[in-house]
Amino acid sequence: MNRRLEGTVALVTGASSGIGHATALELAREGASVALVGRREDRLTDLAAEISDAGGKALVVPADITTAQAAAEAVERTVENLGRLDTLVNNAGLMLLGPAPSADLNDWRRMIDINLMGLMYTAHAAVPHLVKAAAEAPRRVADIVNIGSLAGRNAYAMSAVYSATKFGVGAFSESLRQELARQHVRVSVIEPGSVDTELRTHNPDVIQQHITAALGDIDRLQSQDIADTVGYIVTRPRHVAVAELLVRPTEQV
Repeated sequence: MNRRLEGTVALVTGASSGIGHATALELAREGASVALVGRREDRLTDLAAEISDAGGKALVVPADITTAQAAAEAVERTVENLGRLDTLVNNAGLMLLGPAPSADLNDWRRMIDINLMGLMYTAHAAVPHLVKAAAEAPRRVADIVNIGSLAGRNAYAMSAVYSATKFGVGAFSESLRQELARQHVRVSVIEPGSVDTELRTHNPDVIQQHITAALGDIDRLQSQDIADTVGYIVTRPRHVAVAELLVRPTEQV
């Protein structure tokens, strides 16, 4: 295999499951050393062992990035232990759905804190290191890949605040892209449709049944499909920037 990210370092948030887990493995297969950031240390440790057994290098970074300090410390620990930072994948997220009038306001705050503020805190801490990496070997380009959602393009009933956070991710990504483009730090947002992960299981059974009924029996995306998309974006030549990619299951309308 052509290990196109050899000599680089990536940080993946929400690496303990789903898209984050698959993305960390994908970037390691491409030769990157990977910092695994998340709250479930046991899962991160298992993933690090899997990467190590395959000949890669991984650093376990248990962290709750909903505070600016924790996000900054995760980035600093990555650079301190792995030597640099070339790629940031902001994947950590939470989807708590339901009618807005009867919502638990704590659920709204939790989504805003992780989906939007955590992403922005981590990007803010990472940018100086990414600018430095883009000015140096081996690739002279760096990447921020933010995982948005189809719900960041289209708002739906029962997802008011989840959609609000994901619309925010899209706006933040585009503004930051414009600010960093001349420094060869590429900023991309991926907007997946329905992906078969544990994200929906954080909702009550009645909401999960609503999701299932809305989607029907379509063949949903898998985490690896989004990991492949991340891999495509960050391995483009230096002069190619993929600003936005919407990825749907074929049958999702």
